[in-house]
Amino acid sequence: MKHYLLFYDLADDYLMRRGEFRGVHLDLAWKASEAGDLVVAGALADPADTSVLLFKGETSAAAEAFAATDPYVLNGLVKSWRVREWTTVVGEGAANPVRPASGS
Repeated sequence: MKHYLLFYDLADDYLMRRGEFRGVHLDLAWKASEAGDLVVAGALADPADTSVLLFKGETSAAAEAFAATDPYVLNGLVKSWRVREWTTVVGEGAANPVRPASGS
């Protein structure tokens, strides 16, 4: 299993326009979560100019498929998006746990 971050660069009018598409967007996100693909997601605050969605899987396919069908992307609330593999090494859900040598 690997982790992938889906970054959304949000349009300047994102907060004003999201209401129209939010229900469908959230439904899509909860379905991805229930399928085990999406771990956690949300917009960054102050300013609300970026959203970050954490996916898990063997490839970035689930994150890319999400963006390709997300009404926020399809209706211009997202200016651009990108997926980056995230090498997680610490924490209960780390994909590549690395612990210090004994005594460190």
